[in-house]
Amino acid sequence: MAYLDNIKTFVRVYELGSMSAAARDQRISAAVASARISQLEEHLNVRLFQRTTRKLTPTEQGLLFYRGACRILDALEQAEAEIVNVTDTPRGTLYIAAPLGLGRRLIAPAIPDFKQAYPLIDLRLRLSDRRLDLAAEGLDVAFFLGVPQDSNLRIRKIADCPRILCAAPDYIARAGMPATGNDLIRERHACLNLRYPGAPEFQWPLQTPDGVRRFAVSGPFESDDGDVLTDWALEGHGIILKPVFEVADHLRAGRLVPVAEAEPPVPVQLACLYMHRRRQDPKARLLIDFMVDRIAPALRG
Repeated sequence: MAYLDNIKTFVRVYELGSMSAAARDQRISAAVASARISQLEEHLNVRLFQRTTRKLTPTEQGLLFYRGACRILDALEQAEAEIVNVTDTPRGTLYIAAPLGLGRRLIAPAIPDFKQAYPLIDLRLRLSDRRLDLAAEGLDVAFFLGVPQDSNLRIRKIADCPRILCAAPDYIARAGMPATGNDLIRERHACLNLRYPGAPEFQWPLQTPDGVRRFAVSGPFESDDGDVLTDWALEGHGIILKPVFEVADHLRAGRLVPVAEAEPPVPVQLACLYMHRRRQDPKARLLIDFMVDRIAPALRG
């Protein structure tokens, strides 16, 4: 298995262009990844990469070996998939990610049921509201709100997720009830925004009589944790833009009330993402199918 591990590490180093990124992807140290490449080069008696302090460039021999290595791993992946289909006992570990609100309310509660249905599959769930790099961070599946920009990812749409602008009654009593997006700007309402490193300037897309319009809103507080924004809104500090499922309980209880109802937010796409591969990991396919069946009805209420 050591030689096969070396090949797998080489392929990921080649594809990611970085020893450290490949190490994270395979959940090994950068030193182990480097040692595996060195062992492979020694075995083949060729240099697979030209190394500098800033760049890792495949050699001509590296390119040739990469093509052959992909054929080997592809055949192995197909053989494993066929075994899974015959034995009907998928096994292994899946690394998945989701935004905090979606993960806590819809993904995490479903994981024990998935584990019960497929007891030989272990799951590692990572929750974060920042954008994640699936390849660099070693993720198999990520659930996502919005439209991904990475063309190397495959996307499976789950549903269009309705969103709402809302605030605490105390805030409305103090600041007034905005009816439109223009009111948010003109009356300088405190809009609580989700921010994270590398995030673009935030705008709220609302459905106006003239079509979709994006309003550049601002406010006193920002956070990279969506649940923190909800807490601030509940305390009366401002208005939030949220998927309805995240704040439904607060709306029913009257702790939050809808605002700017004349120009509601544009729904956001809820989807799951996975790496663009020749064949999808059967474990990942099972998880995605399971979550789609579980999540879509929940969003319909």
